[in-house]
Amino acid sequence: MTTPAGDAAAIIRARCQIDSVESAIILGPIFYGAADLGERVAAIPYAELPGFPTGAGLEDGELIVTSIEGALTAVLKGRSTFYDTGDPSLMAGPIETLTLLGARSLLCTGLALSVQADLLPGNLVAVTDHINFTGLNPLIGAPSGGKSIVNMNEAYERRLIRRMKTAAAASGVSMHEGVMIWFSGPSFETPAEAKMARLLGAEILGWTIVPECILARRYGLPFAGLAVVTDFAAGFSSGNPNPDFTRGPAAAGVVAAKRLIRGFSKAR
Repeated sequence: MTTPAGDAAAIIRARCQIDSVESAIILGPIFYGAADLGERVAAIPYAELPGFPTGAGLEDGELIVTSIEGALTAVLKGRSTFYDTGDPSLMAGPIETLTLLGARSLLCTGLALSVQADLLPGNLVAVTDHINFTGLNPLIGAPSGGKSIVNMNEAYERRLIRRMKTAAAASGVSMHEGVMIWFSGPSFETPAEAKMARLLGAEILGWTIVPECILARRYGLPFAGLAVVTDFAAGFSSGNPNPDFTRGPAAAGVVAAKRLIRGFSKAR
């Protein structure tokens, strides 16, 4: 009996003439410039892959297989988000497909707000842990058999955090570490919510990365999260979040993230 993920993996193998990939990267729209890593083998639109998300915001979603210094990497250009769809589980199909392709690591990118004075707009943050404040979980309603009840201890792989540090140093990029608290979006958090997040022990607030981390944990895929700080959160250090992520510090942070991602892909 086949599954959508199994069918998608078979299509990728046939289309790209490969047996497996070594690693994978998930890119949101603001990070699309990092999709052109290494030597492209093939690109397959999400619409042609069973179980992959489609719809508004994902018209150009595609899985790109690229060779980086001889190592095959699957780049997921485009992601489904809870704040767009109301469903936190829609990346389950792509992540399961990555595991069937043999990926041994997954790096997921995202944007965040800071509630720490030393985390400035434009800074990069390696996520070390998270707080799920949404009351949501992408594994709710998932098939039984134990796979929906997972241990979240060290969900952000220490080995991959070290690899990010190595890549940052080699790329001349400064990188911080911190705990992310997941809010649903799409409205920015209130000053009271930002204050609460800081009191709970978070350094950054975000709307992505956490669902993908939980799903990766379900499928046993080692996971790393990389966030770009776009603003200080409301009520903190004169924070006034702006949805234009193409401006000043946010844009500079994305450029630095692209350099780190390239270095991460080479530092195996």
